[in-house]
Amino acid sequence: MLRQAQHEGEYFDGPAPSPLPHTEPPHDCPLCPRLVAFREECRRGHPDWWNAPVPAFGDPQAWLAIVGLAPGKHGANRTGRAFTGDYAGELLYATLAKFGLATGEYRASPDDGFRLNGAIIVNGVRCLPPENKPTPAEVRTCRPFLEGPVQALAHARVFVALGQIAHDTATRVLGLKPSQTKFGHLAEHSAPGGRVLLDSYHCSRYNQNTGKLTAPMFEAVFARALELRPA
Repeated sequence: MLRQAQHEGEYFDGPAPSPLPHTEPPHDCPLCPRLVAFREECRRGHPDWWNAPVPAFGDPQAWLAIVGLAPGKHGANRTGRAFTGDYAGELLYATLAKFGLATGEYRASPDDGFRLNGAIIVNGVRCLPPENKPTPAEVRTCRPFLEGPVQALAHARVFVALGQIAHDTATRVLGLKPSQTKFGHLAEHSAPGGRVLLDSYHCSRYNQNTGKLTAPMFEAVFARALELRPA
């Protein structure tokens, strides 16, 4: 199911080519020792999974960029496509489809033909962290792989951060002052260059099951994003 490059050192495609291939980390990125060790553990236990940094997914001409936290073990780390195959993806992709930002039917598989239109997803941390919790050092180390896509997305004007960690790293990448940019659901922050950062609680299973995030709350974030869409 997963396509790989033929030569060592070459960028490995996931189930679909990255829309921003020159901004991606290498397939065997060595920068975070703890994440490398966990990757190798997953490869031994699940050799048929993707088990590598997860590339961006979506439209390279996007006006809306969604910044996620990191791959889920049984989601993107398994399938190679952001938010694909886990609980969080069900709400995220249903919401994007509802607001006309996707076409096709999401079937939790990287070969389902589902596509994003006007939107792109990039995780703040590209590799699977143990217990879904990257360390501050790992977030900092991976930040260049968010900076690259943000610089490459010439048309992106609205950014949605899913959760506190995504907010914190997106704040720095967008040139905002963290001390003056407080995270909160539906919080809105003006960034240099006419860009806007919107915050949302993460669409994780925990947040949904506890009621911290409901579908209407999540949809309100994207409704506001559409209001901010450049003409």
